[in-house]
Amino acid sequence: MLYPSINDLLKKVDNRYTLVIAAAKRARQLIDGDPKLVKVKENKPVSIAIHEINEGKLTYRPMTQEEIKNIGKENKDENKEEV
Repeated sequence: MLYPSINDLLKKVDNRYTLVIAAAKRARQLIDGDPKLVKVKENKPVSIAIHEINEGKLTYRPMTQEEIKNIGKENKDENKEEV
């Protein structure tokens, strides 16, 4: 059996899709050199990220509508500069 179990992890996040995104983003940060937030034997970034989520060291929050609108504006501004 895998540890932590998916059922344990789903208690920490809204749904499995959020879990995947959060773990993937954190794994990229670990690959880029960010320090681990937990002590584990695993060396794989995704495994470390999963343990961080399970131990409550890693949290997330949904983006607000205002943040989503700002991203859209930033993307439009970047496209104007490229032309």
